Amino acid sequence: METKIQEIKKHKKTLRGTVVSDKMTDTAVVLVSRYVKHPKYKKYMKTSKKYHAHNPGNRAKEGETVTIRSCRPLSKTKSFEIVFAKEN
Repeated sequence: METKIQEIKKHKKTLRGTVVSDKMTDTAVVLVSRYVKHPKYKKYMKTSKKYHAHNPGNRAKEGETVTIRSCRPLSKTKSFEIVFAKEN
């Protein structure tokens, strides 16, 4: 009797941001902004973070809005890949 083992796909984190640099080979820097509520003052603050994302063939250009998702670590700083690029 054979038992088939199905591969379980892990939930991959997806983020949306803007490409701020595409000068590296197959890599883009994506700025992701979000709003967080201050715990004491209850004011919403805009915070942003830059992610290095895999950009195969340098398809996404600077200024475009892109969607990135997590993947296995591709280098020391790169663990996201560009899934969808929307031109502005």
